[in-house]
Amino acid sequence: MALKGKNILLKTTKVLSWTFVVLLVIGLITLTKVDRSPIEDQAFYKETLESLDQSTFSNSQGETWLAGWSSVNMTPSEPADLVGYAPRGKYEFVQDSSYVKALALSNGKTRVAWLNYELLIVHPKLAEQIQHAISESKLPVDQVIFTATHTHSGMGGYMPGPMGEMAFGGYDQEIIDLMVSRSLSALQHAISNQDTVSINYRKADAGALVANRFVKDGPTDPFVRQLIFTKKSGKKATFLTYSAHATTMTTKFMGLSGDYPFYLTKDLEAGGFDFAMYAAGAVGSHRPLRPGNTPEMVELYAHQLDSAVNLRMTYFATVKNHRIKTGYLPVSLREPHLRVSDNLRLRPWLFNYLLGETDAHLDITQIGNTLMIASSGELSGVFYEKWEKLAQSKGLNLIITTFNGGYIGYITPDELYDEDFHEVREMNWYGPGNGKYFDEMIMKIIEKSNP
Repeated sequence: MALKGKNILLKTTKVLSWTFVVLLVIGLITLTKVDRSPIEDQAFYKETLESLDQSTFSNSQGETWLAGWSSVNMTPSEPADLVGYAPRGKYEFVQDSSYVKALALSNGKTRVAWLNYELLIVHPKLAEQIQHAISESKLPVDQVIFTATHTHSGMGGYMPGPMGEMAFGGYDQEIIDLMVSRSLSALQHAISNQDTVSINYRKADAGALVANRFVKDGPTDPFVRQLIFTKKSGKKATFLTYSAHATTMTTKFMGLSGDYPFYLTKDLEAGGFDFAMYAAGAVGSHRPLRPGNTPEMVELYAHQLDSAVNLRMTYFATVKNHRIKTGYLPVSLREPHLRVSDNLRLRPWLFNYLLGETDAHLDITQIGNTLMIASSGELSGVFYEKWEKLAQSKGLNLIITTFNGGYIGYITPDELYDEDFHEVREMNWYGPGNGKYFDEMIMKIIEKSNP
């Protein structure tokens, strides 16, 4: 019996030893240490900022403003997976149809266009195919800027790769083709109905409806910022941004929905605008102070926001100078830093396999004295006050949007990097220091811009 017991012990020890060796090898293959070296010492940091210093924006001066807009339904004929929160499967009913919206603006010499989607993000693969279709169709557009409402109850089907398949609704070429064709239709129609417009910039305080979701009573970006386009016929369109995440609908909701941005644009279109385009602003770190999470309460939140827009205006000005500047800045980054603990991350090869292309860049568009920056990083609104003060000192209005056809996760204050928050743990994909990095880039863009 003693010999038998000894044999069992030896076998158990052998199994445990091999198990340890296998786990160690897997760990060495898949995991590595977090790189905490100062970001300002990195070559990519210096190269990107030097590139920004040396870059020049395309610039044209016109004599008038021309704008057109269009909205096209892109709801698929068959249910798709819901994207946002966690994998939920296919939507069971259509609460709100999903639209692609297009807004085209020209000064007679340069034409820019915004394409807006009622989606969680605009994935690089989707953006690439839309850009290719626009080029193939020879549409006369000098710059296309992608935006999304960031609804967490929108459809998937446009994110390739294993992680896309597991958590983001997978990749369905039929859905991609639908989005591409509807995008072209919206853009073609927006260009075809362009007419002379006046442009106004408007800012309203909606701080009572948004909160910092990490720091109790912490700083927020409280403002709704709008551009208002008015044709000679009296027809009006608005492009607006806000900082609260589109997470007012319950996580258990199984209908396709545009969340509060859908209802806000409906309210605006019922109240005097012929067209309203909502683009997610600096939504990082920000949550909506919603009255509830049912569809009725989501609509109520949108009504409250609409009322704030109408009643709490803090600034209004006409955009007179018919100048358009455009720029594009590729952004180099650290190796991917998808962390599994404070100091361990997935190796870059595994991150790239799971998530694929991220296409980090900034789109820069200046319309008269209104500077618009579109980011691939989900910027935290706590940076905004500093940026806006600099812009105002230079006579500029500032509008920040995210989900520009690239996606690199969250850009949050660096002092939060080791806090146990989802945004800085699982979703800060490119490591410590990105808060400083993006802050520096945006400050430099503002410094380079003149009204």
